[in-house]
Amino acid sequence: MTTANKITILRMLLIPFFVVVTLYYTKEGREVYRLLAVLSFAVASACDGLDGYVARRFNQRSELGAMLDPLADKLLLVSAIVVLSFDHHPYLESIPLWLTGTIIGRDVMLLIGVAVIHLMVGKLTVRPRILGKVATVLQMVVVLWILLKWGPGWLAFWMWGAAICTGISGLFYLWEGSRQLSAHPSSSPKA
Repeated sequence: MTTANKITILRMLLIPFFVVVTLYYTKEGREVYRLLAVLSFAVASACDGLDGYVARRFNQRSELGAMLDPLADKLLLVSAIVVLSFDHHPYLESIPLWLTGTIIGRDVMLLIGVAVIHLMVGKLTVRPRILGKVATVLQMVVVLWILLKWGPGWLAFWMWGAAICTGISGLFYLWEGSRQLSAHPSSSPKA
């Protein structure tokens, strides 16, 4: 168990805490819950960069880390997106369902693609793309913007940016996955 993996596991443990304090805030409106939600989400988001840095800097890359890191990202963001998609007026703005659908739809498509490639090819090569990283950052910005109550002014800009980057990155991953499947003999017609 490397230090980088321990940081990733800490990030995963923050997710239920974040969800619970966010829901308490939207139920009771007590600012302490909102501040705890902001803090837990911000720490979990910062740990995303920290575990990657530690893994690279101290040569702690591992197969477990390669699996846990993206899983922690998805769990954190999907949890936050789903919780904030409900109407929590007057306490918090809501994430529109079209953005929630775009994010979850891409993630479900990626999960199915990973499963199919793993079953058919056996070895999956995933190359993180810069656009996928930008989509993740924009999704985090949307969540933090809402939690910090910075108002709807720029929120639409961040939401559209997140949706566009998420959708296009999903298409890139789909293209890359279909390319890997096409290159494998199991995709060829039977003689």
